[in-house]
Amino acid sequence: MKRKHNILATAYAVNPYKGSEDGMGWNMILQIAAHQRVIAITRKNNREAIERYLSENRVREANNIQFAYFDLPYYLRFWKKGGRGALLYFYLWQIGVAFWILSKNWKYDLVHNLNFHNDWTPSFLWLTGKPLVWGPIGHHPTIPKPFLVPYGSRAIRRHRLRWWTKQWFWHFSPWLKLTKRKAKHIFAMNEEVIDTLQLDTFKTTILPSVGCEHPRLVEHSPQEEFTVLSVGRFVSLKGFDLTIKAFATFFRQLSPDQQALTRLKLVGRGPELEQIREWVAQEGIGGVTEIIPWVERSQLGLIYQSANLFLFPSHEGAGMVVAEALSYGLPVVCLDNCGPGAFINASCGRKVVYQDYAATVNDLGQELFALYLDRNLRQ
Repeated sequence: MKRKHNILATAYAVNPYKGSEDGMGWNMILQIAAHQRVIAITRKNNREAIERYLSENRVREANNIQFAYFDLPYYLRFWKKGGRGALLYFYLWQIGVAFWILSKNWKYDLVHNLNFHNDWTPSFLWLTGKPLVWGPIGHHPTIPKPFLVPYGSRAIRRHRLRWWTKQWFWHFSPWLKLTKRKAKHIFAMNEEVIDTLQLDTFKTTILPSVGCEHPRLVEHSPQEEFTVLSVGRFVSLKGFDLTIKAFATFFRQLSPDQQALTRLKLVGRGPELEQIREWVAQEGIGGVTEIIPWVERSQLGLIYQSANLFLFPSHEGAGMVVAEALSYGLPVVCLDNCGPGAFINASCGRKVVYQDYAATVNDLGQELFALYLDRNLRQ
């Protein structure tokens, strides 16, 4: 029988009740544990959810997993509030967890720096002296300025500062260069990671951290209404301004009778909520738009099933909700980029290339209209 190896994996974000990065951390650990033994290290605030889920569900892989929980001392994290300061704290956590591991007597064959990754944050697990697997690491391309203008000058300044910070790390960080050199294998979420970091292709594999479980479909009666759905955090990266304006462009081409049976559903939360409500009012679609706060994944599945089409013009380099939408049989309309655009082809949706802002909005709206008119094409 083939010997099982001991894998020490650090996963900053792990929560079996959530999707996105937390869900990815949980499911990647389970995938490793299906074949090897895992020491999985995550933050202490994930402990309650992990232990509750394991007590309520039969998880076949659990016998191969030993969870351990680490956080920096309070004096190094008192300033972190929710998402504020998350990236800085993650950077410090990466350093701290490496030295914490060295203080343990665990036996392991290799280390895997697993999640919450962007392509400018180094790993320090090479300090263990064991072979390092790094990633999947992600990359968000820069957002063209015209697509930030609707969010105001502050958003433009913040995006520029973030982009300059990334540039500094990519070109000058000795720790990032050392991580690239020390890693025995690297998982990259998309091709742009390889180009941006100039990674050695012989030790790099494209592994999008985008996936979903098989949905539990519920029988429901066909609805007369046509519903366009979009899901995500209400931040500039997700492009909800394009969602609203493209839907309005499509909506205005419908007859009054058709408009009465057409809906837009937005599921999410975030700092741009009030701005989103303002755009909805400006476009005159308030009567047909429903904004739903973030919901449990089981409830979200029912919302997917009640929709006809998924509109997701996000600028990001991943787009985990795209896989979810496809699993429920929804055609997807998105931008042609290295994120959502990488998962969509003519068999399952439509991609719109970046043009000037107005032309991009119009093209997204026209794709919605074409799919609305042709039920067979949607199927």
